[in-house]
Amino acid sequence: MNTTELPATYVAGELQATNVAGLADWRDYFALLKPRVMTLVVFSAACAMAVAPGHIHPVIGFVAMLCVAVGAGAAGALNQWYEADIDALMKRTANRPLPAGRVDRGEALNFGVAFAVGSVAIMGVAVNWLAAAILAVSILFYVLVYTVGLKRRTPQNIVIGGAAGAFPPLIGWAAVTGDISALPVLLFALIFLWTPPHFWALALFMEADYSKAGVPMLPVTAGATATRRQILLYTLVLVPVSLMPWALGLTGWIYGGTALVFGLGFIACALAVWRNTATLAADMAPEKRMFRFSLLYLFMLFAALVVDYWILPWNA
Repeated sequence: MNTTELPATYVAGELQATNVAGLADWRDYFALLKPRVMTLVVFSAACAMAVAPGHIHPVIGFVAMLCVAVGAGAAGALNQWYEADIDALMKRTANRPLPAGRVDRGEALNFGVAFAVGSVAIMGVAVNWLAAAILAVSILFYVLVYTVGLKRRTPQNIVIGGAAGAFPPLIGWAAVTGDISALPVLLFALIFLWTPPHFWALALFMEADYSKAGVPMLPVTAGATATRRQILLYTLVLVPVSLMPWALGLTGWIYGGTALVFGLGFIACALAVWRNTATLAADMAPEKRMFRFSLLYLFMLFAALVVDYWILPWNA
């Protein structure tokens, strides 16, 4: 940061100038990349790459995963650049680098754009242009469709916007094969259907934050009862879709058994949420439990996909 400039900070939702220059360090720029989200994105892309038919040189594979990570981080930085005002109003996000005033908004925008363009260009040159095109679409979808177009306008924001997080298996598969087939499409559908129950569980016990910031998440606009019903409905659709790769013979029994067992666990969590009538976050243990389990669920399914392939190499 240029120490002659005053960084931006938000106080009570208003952009203020403050004389605290030079506060940003590497951890703040790393936080702009949303590393927790990036980890899940890279993991799902790497798993798809691991089971895709064909061969990719380890160095090229590493470059592909690095581009996925940087592209996902760029989308996260641009999301935080655009949402700095509402992040300042929510307890969960108020200490992010932009609302806390440690990084200037202009720097965050430049940082995000540079990483986005660079990740797509390197993916295209070093790997292939199909993988690069899908990466570009995923970044643009997250930033323009979800962040700018949907999040502040409709309670269906996370339903439609969830597609942004579902692209990584397509990218990982395309990096190896140069094309797209049925299995990565089903993995896309899996993440797409997983996102609403996963995120709405969080939104239920963070409803006060979203309401204060004016973000029309489903618990804010439709209430807790309707949200819990939607979580159950999406879960009941998600579990059969998660079993389709096995049912269609695209994976082996290790993946199928894992998807069945953890799918039943997901349904049990959704039923517990559906039965809960609490309105206070402190009483929403089922919602918090479902949010945590949903992360484990997705990790286990993708891990099982790779283990299944190693033991029963159905794509060899």
